[in-house]
Amino acid sequence: MTYFLRFTEDYQRREKRFLKRHPEMRQKYSKTLHLLEANPFHPSLRLHVLSGRHQGLHSVSINLSYRITLEFLIQDERIIPVDVGNHDAVY
Repeated sequence: MTYFLRFTEDYQRREKRFLKRHPEMRQKYSKTLHLLEANPFHPSLRLHVLSGRHQGLHSVSINLSYRITLEFLIQDERIIPVDVGNHDAVY
C-alpha cells in the first residue's frame, strides 16, 4: 500500500523555517518523508498516537531530538504533516 503526503501551506512554511534553522537535518528529514510514504509503520519512525491537546494527531521521529506531528488518515491512505521541530516545539 502506498501512502500520500499532502502538504498544507502552513506546514510548508514551518518546514522551510525548520530546514533554515537546521540545514544539517535536510538529508535525514528527506529520508524520513520518503520512508513515511513507503511504510509509515516502519519501526525507525516510531509512529505513535498523541494525546492531550494533540489528540487525534500522530508523531514520527526524524531522530532522537526532532519530530514531525501529522494527521494520519488510514482509510484514505493520506498523511498530512502538521508541524516539524524539536520535542518541545511540536508538543
